Amino acid sequence: MQHIVVFPILFPLFSALLLLLPPCGKSVKARRFASVGLAAISLIINICLLSHVLDIGTLTYAIGNWQAPFGIVLHADLLAVTLTCLASFLSLCCIVYSCAGDDAKGSFFHPLVHFLLMGVCGAFLTGDLFNLFVFFEVLLIASYSLLMHAADKHNTRGALHYVILNLVGSAIFLIALGTMYGVLGSLNIQDVAARISQLTNDDVSLAKIGGSLLLIVFALKAALLPLHMWLPNTYSNAMPVVAALFAIMTKVGVYSIIRVYNSIFSPGSGPLGAMGQDVLWFAALATIVVGTIGVLASKDLRKLVANLIVVSAGTLIALVSLQQMQATAAAIYYLIHSTLVCAALFLCVDLIASQRGKVADRITTGRPVKQGLLIGVVFFAAALAVIGMPPLSGFVGKIWILKATYQQGDYALFWPIYLVASLLILVGVTRAGSIVFWQNTSKDIDKIDVKPIHKFKVWAVYILAGVSPFMVIFAKPITDFCLQAAMQIHQNPAVTQLTGGL
Repeated sequence: MQHIVVFPILFPLFSALLLLLPPCGKSVKARRFASVGLAAISLIINICLLSHVLDIGTLTYAIGNWQAPFGIVLHADLLAVTLTCLASFLSLCCIVYSCAGDDAKGSFFHPLVHFLLMGVCGAFLTGDLFNLFVFFEVLLIASYSLLMHAADKHNTRGALHYVILNLVGSAIFLIALGTMYGVLGSLNIQDVAARISQLTNDDVSLAKIGGSLLLIVFALKAALLPLHMWLPNTYSNAMPVVAALFAIMTKVGVYSIIRVYNSIFSPGSGPLGAMGQDVLWFAALATIVVGTIGVLASKDLRKLVANLIVVSAGTLIALVSLQQMQATAAAIYYLIHSTLVCAALFLCVDLIASQRGKVADRITTGRPVKQGLLIGVVFFAAALAVIGMPPLSGFVGKIWILKATYQQGDYALFWPIYLVASLLILVGVTRAGSIVFWQNTSKDIDKIDVKPIHKFKVWAVYILAGVSPFMVIFAKPITDFCLQAAMQIHQNPAVTQLTGGL
């Protein structure tokens, strides 16, 4: 088990390369079979790593036995490994969904998904800021290509905006890293956290500039106001299976803020302690408001779900900005819930669009959804979950969020905004659902000629949506686990050092 920390990164890389070679590279059936199998193995590897971390604690893996702060270090704690498991599970479900035919619209869908998984897992596990930049670039390059998968004019326009913004973000990231390294002489997160409280007055100002630039980059990745404008158009114009896969992408930005601002700029970091906390708090609240307005104003279901992701990003950042253990634990629970439910909604919207003809997913009267019961059950279940209505996981997450903000004394502003936003989202989602499923131009469903939904698509959507009641049934152990993960982040417990040989 010595080298298991590196396998969540290496295995998707080898999987992607294998899928490019014969016979997978030439046969669609072989590529599908291999991709599903390799994604399942990736998930098993991450589950094994999670079990290992639960047994012996946080792991730090020095690649090539080059010790920090000079070598490349991977840091595996409960939060990081939980998110690699989440990314692997989401990737597996999206791959299964795509095997119904979406992957045939381009030759490289499956290798790109595995390259994306490699970048996402690397971003979650890396222990230094420069390699965080490297893995950001890996996942972004894969995401650029996935956005162009079976692209038309609208996809290309949305992808162009996404590429330009992220190229600017990458340049700012490099400037921030150069500033931080010039001041601190290191980019290892733990080493920087130890050095930053020892800075003199002149160096504090430069470190603050570097930290502020990092905050801008992470806010862009997390789709935080005012840097959120790219997300609704990009996600709504992408293929639904790609948009569902991208539900994890904003969480990389949220995770980066959790990791960096609870380690380097924690309240105990001297003059730079809790830097940017107020900015994050008010920007997060504004993001919730703007995302809610976007939900109400959406004219199609894809745009509606994309705006729900904006709302979830604002909620997560509001909790993270409090820099308190209970709030972070609630954020971890809500992160898992919102990622899977929003992914399920994107896939469900694709099923709706496939049965409504030219109207597709537009929120307007059209022909009825032929398999309305099959699709409607999962749509309304996911809608209830994302709104936070009982008895699904969104309700547990909402209660925990309200409790965490109340304990910190921040409820006076947060509660009205969050609860009113939830009510308005309920109005927007139920209005959209009632129009799509009940207000039809024709009542004769039997005469509608559409292909039945492929079983792979049904499996993928129901598995993703089925996690929500699972998180309620096992709410006690899951909330205890989230508290344990948050405790590791805030108390910085002893780290088990592993030496590598790769």
